[in-house]
Amino acid sequence: MISWFKYNNYPIFWKEYSKKCKQKQPKSIENTRFVVFDTETTGLDIADDRILSIGAIGIFKNTIDVADGFEIYIKQNQFKAETVEIHGILKEGKLTKLSEAKAMENFIAYIGNAVLVAHHTAFDIAMINAALKRLNLPKLKNKTIDTGILYKKLEGKKESHFNLDVLCKEFNIPKHDRHTAAGDAFITALLFLKIISKLRKERNLHYSDLFRVSGKEGLL
Repeated sequence: MISWFKYNNYPIFWKEYSKKCKQKQPKSIENTRFVVFDTETTGLDIADDRILSIGAIGIFKNTIDVADGFEIYIKQNQFKAETVEIHGILKEGKLTKLSEAKAMENFIAYIGNAVLVAHHTAFDIAMINAALKRLNLPKLKNKTIDTGILYKKLEGKKESHFNLDVLCKEFNIPKHDRHTAAGDAFITALLFLKIISKLRKERNLHYSDLFRVSGKEGLL
């Protein structure tokens, strides 16, 4: 348990975030704010690689809220030229970039107590948590949903494991701005809504089903 003295030394934005996360959630899909996000990074090593950009979009009442968007670029102290071909982010350039500390503050303020959604969530969450650790802050407190795992809840998909490109093809989702954080967040938001819609056609879907893990046939 975090000591009072340690908590008292946390920055104001983290204290406000902690308070929001203690608030009672509506526990209904329609009335929950989901934040679908993606990170572009210098690589896949949680310890040594760094976040280059974060993109996110809000979903509320089964609708993507384009006014509830987030996009930020982070200054690169560790530059890997070989990854530029994937994400297109140069070390220098015209993009406005923030320090890692300021980027984390802005992201934490943006997400609040929303349920976080991503494709292969574990990696993105781990990268955010690693950045928070470097700032001597605790891990994220939000509930999370992985669209890859959610996809497996569909009938006949229990053993399936596909990347975002394959699922975009299956659900007929245009891949505009693929491999940008904001672009992938929007694509994943569309995928999330399409999976939710399909699950509702298959069964009576409840908020708790989104998080439930079960080995029993026919159950989420």
